[in-house]
Amino acid sequence: MKPFAIAGIQMKVSAVVPNVEMMKLKLDITMNLYPWIQMVVFSELCAYGPLTHHAQTIPNDFEAQMQRLAKKYGIWILPGSVFEKTDGKIYNTASVINPDGEIVTRYRKMFPFYPYEVGVTPGEEFCLFEVPDVGKFGVSICYDMWFPETIRTLTCMGAEVILHPTMTGTIDREIELSIARAMASVNQCYFFDINGLDTGGCGKSVVCGPDGRVLHQSGGNEEIIPLEINIDRVKRSRELGILRLGQPLKSFRDHIGQFNIYQPETKHEYLDSLGPLIKPKQLNELTQLKIKESEIIHQESIHTFNKDKRIE
Repeated sequence: MKPFAIAGIQMKVSAVVPNVEMMKLKLDITMNLYPWIQMVVFSELCAYGPLTHHAQTIPNDFEAQMQRLAKKYGIWILPGSVFEKTDGKIYNTASVINPDGEIVTRYRKMFPFYPYEVGVTPGEEFCLFEVPDVGKFGVSICYDMWFPETIRTLTCMGAEVILHPTMTGTIDREIELSIARAMASVNQCYFFDINGLDTGGCGKSVVCGPDGRVLHQSGGNEEIIPLEINIDRVKRSRELGILRLGQPLKSFRDHIGQFNIYQPETKHEYLDSLGPLIKPKQLNELTQLKIKESEIIHQESIHTFNKDKRIE
């Protein structure tokens, strides 16, 4: 057995003032209550909120403060993400800090929430790091998980745990909970989906095991989520199957060459027909008139049908 203790922190996130001091307080409280914790994960854009005018260069003072706390407590920290400003571009970037206070790696969100997360440039590299004597961890951010290829790629690289800071306050949160379970099960991995509150999300953080079962789901309040996971469960699931049944990773491996849709030379006529990636707009007057005409014709058809039935 390879136990490892991770705490997700679901906290209120302000878009107006920095949340760094509250993050530090939450971290101090977590380690005081649960000194056995070995890793702490915050939600997406937790430090400064969802507005891109807070973008800053990396490394920065916030990252340095998190490094000092990681070293103080001897823990791993994934402090959510921040908007990174570099070379005239803005990225949504997460840092991974080890117990010595060192930056192990950084990850830039590959799928900004277009067409709504405007002005943010997609990252291009997957993020995998190893916790010595424990296992391999992948990092994914929010909308990334709507593209199963991202989590599948991390899994094929060896990831056994996916750390997934998110910032969802929209009405599709229930859909995301189902996606989190699906990603955990089809990739046979642990999945930590940590959401924020207020302008940082609607909460409902969820942690799933390698069989897709929910280990914990939060509500809409601030919460510390301390859980001990067993990496051997991942290895066992991948060896013998989910609940000793399906072995999706092995089956994917054995059929990986059949997915021609991903080849650069493949044409995607249907996908190309879907139109540009833009926000929906109000219907213009002509379109609204056509809809009304269709509704009138539909109602007249129903009326005629009912009249004929009465005559019969």
